[in-house]
Amino acid sequence: MPASIDDVAAAAQVSTATVSRAIRGLPRVSPATRARILAVAEDLGYVASPSASTLATGRTRTIGVLAPFADRWYFGRSIEGVERELREHSYNLLLFSLGGYARNREGLFNHNLVRKQIDALVVLCLSLSADELAHLHRTEIPLVAVGGPVAGCSSVRIDDGMAAEAATQHLLDLGHRDIGHLHGGSEDEMNFTVPRLRTDGFEAALRKSGVQPRPEWDVEGDYTVLNGVRAAARLFDGPSPMPTAVFCASDEMALGLMFEAHRRGLRVPEDLSIVGIDDHEFSEAAGLTTIRQDPTEHGAMAAQMLMAELAGMPGAIRDRVVPHRLIVRSTTAAPRR
Repeated sequence: MPASIDDVAAAAQVSTATVSRAIRGLPRVSPATRARILAVAEDLGYVASPSASTLATGRTRTIGVLAPFADRWYFGRSIEGVERELREHSYNLLLFSLGGYARNREGLFNHNLVRKQIDALVVLCLSLSADELAHLHRTEIPLVAVGGPVAGCSSVRIDDGMAAEAATQHLLDLGHRDIGHLHGGSEDEMNFTVPRLRTDGFEAALRKSGVQPRPEWDVEGDYTVLNGVRAAARLFDGPSPMPTAVFCASDEMALGLMFEAHRRGLRVPEDLSIVGIDDHEFSEAAGLTTIRQDPTEHGAMAAQMLMAELAGMPGAIRDRVVPHRLIVRSTTAAPRR
């Protein structure tokens, strides 16, 4: 019969939890004790099993990801980054996908459900209610947000206000003063902080240049290509003259705007300059000027923080505001005079 973790603990005269920590390389085990345990385990032919490790430590080696959508670009790439980092360290990922904004949330924040399944949680830029946050904090699991600030959590993100301001300033520097704005809708603003931050950045850039936002050039999408097309139709069919440029709060909406402009025979950038935020995987092929961020790296950073925290490293979880960068391509130019 193969040796068990209890056999190793008895022979080394330590607890099963100490055996598990020593074999997994976790902190709070002295070098001498670790060496003794490893020697005993080798002599007995003990091979640690995931289930034994979980019973001894209360750890599942599983990190959860809470995502409003799993099929949208930013969320999908962030999940990919988390999973990549966890896989390299023999951790598992458990995805909690809401399949929408505020639906299907109640059961996920049950105290026992979360505590029994995961050791830590990544929240993909979804605003949490006070009750939801309290539930999560009662589980005493480490928590990191990705993609935008979430009240009560440390986060990995770009400065979305500054990113939007930089995109808008690029248009202003080219000489544009008639600038439209394609942004998220009211449901986006209810569930995320990012849409409002990007709107604030857009308006701040205009104010600094003495330009007033034009309500008739303010149109809502929902961060998808299809709704970028629909928002573009509303913009083009409005009673006012067209703007010479549009700042889009995401590349996907910007791509939709480009498709509709081309369908109507408008030239980009000769008739209309377009800038977005994200540097979506299709943006380079489309020649879209944009603000670059890397959600895959954001997800990986969050996973690294959580694993370091679980390993006992002090101060591992902290706010990380990562750099963004303006990428100038072929969709922006000076306005025609």
